[in-house]
Amino acid sequence: MATFEDHPLRYTMANELHARPFPSVASPSRAAYLALKPAANAAGRDREADRAHLIALLDRFGAQHPQPDATHYSGQIGKHMLKWESHTEFVTYTIFGDGNAERPFDAETFAVFPQDWLDTAPGVRITSALIRVETAVGDEGILDKVADWFVPESLAISRVLDDGLIVAGDFRIDVGGHMRFAVFARPETGRRRTGRVVQRLCEIETYKAMAMLGLALTREMGPKMGGIDQRLTALLADMSGAEAKPEKVLQDLLTVSAELENVVAQTSFRFGATGAYETIVNQRIDVLREDRFMGRQTFGEFMMRRFDPAMRTVNSTQGRLQAMSNRAQRASDLLRTRVDVERSAQNQELLTSMDKRADLQLRLQKTVEGLSVVAISYYAVNLVLYVLGPLEKTHDVPKAVMAAIATPLVLLAVWLMVQRIRKHME
Repeated sequence: MATFEDHPLRYTMANELHARPFPSVASPSRAAYLALKPAANAAGRDREADRAHLIALLDRFGAQHPQPDATHYSGQIGKHMLKWESHTEFVTYTIFGDGNAERPFDAETFAVFPQDWLDTAPGVRITSALIRVETAVGDEGILDKVADWFVPESLAISRVLDDGLIVAGDFRIDVGGHMRFAVFARPETGRRRTGRVVQRLCEIETYKAMAMLGLALTREMGPKMGGIDQRLTALLADMSGAEAKPEKVLQDLLTVSAELENVVAQTSFRFGATGAYETIVNQRIDVLREDRFMGRQTFGEFMMRRFDPAMRTVNSTQGRLQAMSNRAQRASDLLRTRVDVERSAQNQELLTSMDKRADLQLRLQKTVEGLSVVAISYYAVNLVLYVLGPLEKTHDVPKAVMAAIATPLVLLAVWLMVQRIRKHME
């Protein structure tokens, strides 16, 4: 039987799709959720420090350790179930416990996380939440409860998964420093379906918080972008001025372009992550399949009114930054073209001047050649006359006659010699 060789990553990639199973949550129950991330360079953090921090928590309860290089873990710690996940920029801890506290959203629920363990966390809290799961046969009494638990102005409540559950929250931080979510499950709703909803609520809150980091960056960048925009506008105005030196303007424009590119490079990851987190938030809300509960706003409507404008601001800033970069690039190209044209004109004038000089030099050379022929001929004629001097006495030939005969011949010979030398040099 023929055998096939598997790709080295075949099983790893296939198992990745099943690596983060949803928790199984009973009703009634409670949950405490925590998301941590380093204050800076979260994507390049030391992930071994995250796993070491998880192991420190597990050792307090004598729980089994995760596998090396694990990115997720589920296990029992004392009377509670712990779910841990490592993501690109953050890690999350969720602790589930059966039954509800007598006082809703009691801070003792979060106390399962030891304070000294929290103090040594390799990061800061990006969000934390308390989730209360109750059984609700009908709708009676739900509005009264949520009115006591949440701020009415910010309350979002809806039926989800075909009225299998009712979820509520106000996305506000309570006096204990946590978000609050309430889940009312119908008696026939299964534990895994309830667990999926609880997981979705935690993901909505976490990715919403991570996406809002883009808004904070946008506000921080505002003054700097305004200053760069003013400088860029001034430089573009100088481009049309007759007194401005193109080389100086081009140098200043290149400096502004370099600053813009630096800003784009520093913000590209955060803006890209913000877009990804925004998409996840909207997807997580969509899969809940919300229906309105007694006329109140749904989670989707809450995000549309409060979250979407923030994301549009981030997208607008990103677009403005890219437009400024493109504008600076176009201006640099235009100014560079202008400088090249002016240099070409200067080069043309220089070439014309050089042509005139070459013509003058040629004329001067011809003049010098003519004078040289005359000078050489003068001395050559004298030499010839010295050679022919005896003829004056032996043949009675006058010196003037000899000079008249010798001069044209010498001139012709010298001229031919100069022309031959000139052709040889060419």
